Formats: sequence, C-alpha cells, structure tokens
Amino acid sequence: MTASPLQITPAYRREAEREIRAFTRGWTDRDDRIALASYLGTFAAYFLTLALAVLSWPNPLLVIPLVLLNAFAGVRLYVLQHDCGHASLFAKKHHNDLAGHGLSVFTLTPYRVMQFNHNAHHSHLGNLDERDTTEIFTMTLAEWQDAPALKRLWYRLYRNPFIMIPIGGLFTYVLAYRWPKNSTRTGAAMVLAHNLGLAAWVGMIWLLAGLPGLIIYGGTVFVAGCIGVFLVYLQHNFEDTYWDRKPELNPARAALQGSSALDLGWWWDLAVANITYHDIHHFNANIPSYRLRKCHRALREKYDVQTIRWPEAIRSFTLKLWDEQAERLVPYPKRATRSNLTPAE
Repeated sequence: MTASPLQITPAYRREAEREIRAFTRGWTDRDDRIALASYLGTFAAYFLTLALAVLSWPNPLLVIPLVLLNAFAGVRLYVLQHDCGHASLFAKKHHNDLAGHGLSVFTLTPYRVMQFNHNAHHSHLGNLDERDTTEIFTMTLAEWQDAPALKRLWYRLYRNPFIMIPIGGLFTYVLAYRWPKNSTRTGAAMVLAHNLGLAAWVGMIWLLAGLPGLIIYGGTVFVAGCIGVFLVYLQHNFEDTYWDRKPELNPARAALQGSSALDLGWWWDLAVANITYHDIHHFNANIPSYRLRKCHRALREKYDVQTIRWPEAIRSFTLKLWDEQAERLVPYPKRATRSNLTPAE
C-alpha cells in the first residue's frame, strides 16, 4: 500500500494532494434520482417513526427504539440540508436551495445562516487564528497554561462529554439556532420566518398528539442533538488532527488530516448519510453525501488514509488541548509545566 501523503516529504505530499483532488473529481456527479430518493425516503422515515412512536405511547419498549430511529432520521435530514448548502445534493443550485429551505423546520436550523457559517468553517479549517468558525472550540496547550483558574474551569466543563453532548446539543439546536451568529448578515427576516414555521410545526404536534406528542418530539430532538454533537466533535477532534497558523497553514492538509474518516459501520453510515467521511468532504465539498462512502473506500485502495473506529472515537473525548510543539491533540497536563507533559500515545 502506498505510504500516507500526510506523513512524508512536502513535495510528495503536494503531488499526492493533486492526485487525490483529481481522483475525487470523479465522484462529484449529481444524480437527482438518488438525491430525491434520499430526500423523500429520509422524510418518510422521519414522519413514519414519529407517528408510530405517538401511536405506541406509553409503551417504552416501542417508544424508545422509535424515538432513536426518528432521531437518526433527523440527523440525516440535517446532513442533507448541509449537502444543499454546498449545492451538492441536486444538480441545480436552485433545487438545492429549495430543498434546503424545506428541511429547515425539521432540522431546527435556518438554512441561509447554516450555509453562511458552514462555508466560513470550510474556509478557515485548521486555522488557529480563526477558531471562532469551528463548531467545537479547542484551546492550545500554551493558552491552557496561561489561563486563570476560572477560565480553566469553564473549559473543563465545556469539553466534558457528559456536559458537551447532552447540554450542548440542546443549547445549540433548541436555543442558539433560534438566532444563530451572523443572522443579520444573511437575513433576519428569514430567521424569524423559520422560527415561526418551527412554532407552527410544534403547535401541530400539540394539536394532533397532545402532551405525549410533545414529549416524544422533545425526546427525538434531544437524542438527535446528542448524535449531532458527538459527530461534530469527532470530525475535527482526534489525536493526529491538524492545526496551524498562516502562512504555514496548508488548507489541503487541514482538510485531509484535520478532518476525520470515521469507520463506525455500514448501518451508522446509512443512518448519518455518510457524513462520517469528513476528510474527503472537506477536501472536495462537491461530492454528494450518497457518494462519500464509495469514494472513500476507493481512495483507501490507493493511499493509507487514516481511519477512526469505535475505540479511537471514544478515546478522542479524552483529548482536550492542541499542543503546537508536538502537533497533536493531547489530554490535560497532570502538571502545569511544559517539561512534564507527555503527548498521548
């Protein structure tokens, strides 16, 4: 197998990056039939599982699995909306925009603001001087050593997975996305219209299913938020990720090495519309979600692509700080002095 382009000489790396870019262009064709099947099929799964959960109330043996399935359907809807933001789901841009707006109420995410903020994230990926565009904030080891006690406490709470995943998911999708950052830059009226649409959707659930319907819907939103934060964290937070500062920052390396490829199983890939293959998505955002898995599998035959499986995925939540000298994500230091720090093995 060919050596990884991320662990060898810069000249070879640049050549490998050109080869990979040419390779990924072969996977960018949009197929509106597949896109529509994915779009309508995910909506069908979403509404069906939600209705069955309501009809199964209050039997927990039926309701809980249906809520879990509905949450994954909600995550898939979000990934499809994300595809629309890149104009990569359907062949025509205006079809992507229409589909993206149509998903907004059910993903709890205003489409244009999501598109604007996510494009900024792509533009500044791996840039230590532009960390405000990242979904999960990462402090450097040097910043941690210089931080006062209260800031360290805040960061410990923020990066604690038992806080970040459940509370972070609820805060992000239920509260923060009612008025996301840059809302005024993308159109405040559209955000307000989105919120009115969401209120109408919740009101419809109340009218049709009463309190059980709201409890079930709240449960699906909570679980979907947890899945979303779990994925967002793992997309860029793992030991051998990549950060740097300009002018040394290499955008291609930030995409391929600074983003993860999660191999968590075929069913997981299906449930989250292949967003797990985030490295090649960042490297070429024109690849539709329904081609990401096959593209990544084909790429593995040519290059030793770093892939994260379940054990490493869980372990990644113990890594908290970016060590600029070691160029890797590390746990909290046992002592404040740099001489006593040992990078994670």
